[in-house]
Amino acid sequence: MAHDHEGPLARLRRGHEELVLRQMRTHGPLNRAELGRLTGLSRTTLYDIVSALADSGAVVATAPAPAERRRGRPVETLTLHRDAGQAIGIDFARRAVHVAAVNVAHEVIGSASAPHGAGLTWEKRVDLAARLVGGLAGGTLRLGALSGIGVGVVGPVHDAPATGAPATNASTTGAPVAERPGSPAAGAPRPHEDLPVLLRKRFGVPVLLDNNTRLAALAEATWGAAAGVQDVLYLRLSHGVGGGLVVGGALHRGARGLSGEFGHITAEPGGRRCSCGKDGCLETAASIGAVLDAFPGAGDLDGFLAALPTDPAARRVLDDVGTRVGTVLAAVCNAVGPHVTVLGGELAEAGPALFEPVERALSAHLMPVSRPDIDLRPATLGEVGGALGAIALVLHDSPLLTRYHTPNSVE
Repeated sequence: MAHDHEGPLARLRRGHEELVLRQMRTHGPLNRAELGRLTGLSRTTLYDIVSALADSGAVVATAPAPAERRRGRPVETLTLHRDAGQAIGIDFARRAVHVAAVNVAHEVIGSASAPHGAGLTWEKRVDLAARLVGGLAGGTLRLGALSGIGVGVVGPVHDAPATGAPATNASTTGAPVAERPGSPAAGAPRPHEDLPVLLRKRFGVPVLLDNNTRLAALAEATWGAAAGVQDVLYLRLSHGVGGGLVVGGALHRGARGLSGEFGHITAEPGGRRCSCGKDGCLETAASIGAVLDAFPGAGDLDGFLAALPTDPAARRVLDDVGTRVGTVLAAVCNAVGPHVTVLGGELAEAGPALFEPVERALSAHLMPVSRPDIDLRPATLGEVGGALGAIALVLHDSPLLTRYHTPNSVE
């Protein structure tokens, strides 16, 4: 950000530098011609800015390998120096913490996960995240070089209301997580209005928060199962149920950040009371807790998945779950018309036993003209998808974020 005492030329130059650096964070290695097209800067201005950034060590120029060279002057590739900054993504899921780190050259430094019990305090969850981050890359991650932390949390993350009500985004004074009406689901972490402050104090860098399933959708549509697809519907079946939408090549946040709450679409009218205060939400029928309630002999998800091949009762439970999931997905698909639907979360590890009833229900409830185009895919990034999406939020390294309103950071 420009300082008040800077003159107009200095502010203009700083703006050009930030523009060049932002394009390199977004797109990775580029040559000067590509940078020129992306920034719109003249050749002379771009040469001057890139030269200054290279002299400062922020940008590194690399000549092509001899085998790649053609006639004429070699075309250098420009990339951000791998030590110029790093970014961390943290996903505070309901029962686990997932972390990942990359440098500004878009190289993944490492990722890690750890489960925890229900009701763990936010202070202890932040401690757990810090320990996981400290172990990345064999403990060689330099926290002093971090340029920011992206964080995924359970539940809506939206802008502060215009009234004096508590804010629910990662603003300088607001809380990170909106508490849903009604009583939280068993095992759901209680919102903590000081989470961004705790993280800012621990890591000493700006913090950006967003809904963790929406960030997982961003990751799958950037690097995962739906990379390069313009219209994507993502649903994650875990201890909670939620998702995200990519519409027209952009991640959709919605009014006040409330997009992607597919778990709170009614799947069973008059069904069980949900944490949101309604009855019969998809989350009450298709979360891990709901599955284990319907098949209590399993004990945990691993036990349930192990029972599927031989126990007809377990398969009936999952068939019912898949039917409800597919019915809800069909309603959303009829509304937004995605090219690809991605299904993730721990419950998706059931494989065909889940995907087959989901696809049957999709086919039954989609408009007939849409049925031949069903493209249901399993998520590919696993449990660290939310953390990777949080990194994309920090580095803004996905074209899907070009029209996305990012929640404010804690500076």
